[in-house]
Amino acid sequence: MEEFDIESILQSTRMAISELLQQAHLKPDSILVLGMSTSEIQGKRIGKYSNIEIGRAVVKQILDILNPLHIHLAVQGCEHLNRALVVERSVAEAHNFEIVNVFPQIHAGGAGQIAAFENLNDPVEVEHIVADAGIDIGDTSIGMHVKFVQVPVRTSVKEIGRAHVTFLRSRPKYIGGARAKYEWDPFDKHHC
Repeated sequence: MEEFDIESILQSTRMAISELLQQAHLKPDSILVLGMSTSEIQGKRIGKYSNIEIGRAVVKQILDILNPLHIHLAVQGCEHLNRALVVERSVAEAHNFEIVNVFPQIHAGGAGQIAAFENLNDPVEVEHIVADAGIDIGDTSIGMHVKFVQVPVRTSVKEIGRAHVTFLRSRPKYIGGARAKYEWDPFDKHHC
């Protein structure tokens, strides 16, 4: 018998994504990156005990939430694929992401990437993306794929299974100095 409760993992995943979406204010066609260690979810060392059942369940759960909102999922692979990401071909083409030629395996890419290939319509791997927000299940280091400026998001979900979980959203950069203004007021007569 496995040492994990899949329903508890899915419940935590639903709550985590819901709270992230509430704070990230993503619009249709936004991209959310998922980094996930199914080993860490089981309470084991990252990269050592990949579990396809957990990967399939979590990726499908997230897609079931994002798809009706028209938010795109990008699933990050492990360092053996240089943290390449699985996305829909249409997303890669729309954003001019460079498609690379590799297919994930359980120990090169991981269970989440395999699940993404199984659940997306026309999946491809890309080397780099610029996502609007992200969820990192098991300390997989997703920050390189989220837009600058990144803002940590705090939720009530601290773990999924036994994996530490963190969240990021992005915001536009503030530029300028003391005279800069960061919110537009159409009634302010001092624009000039």
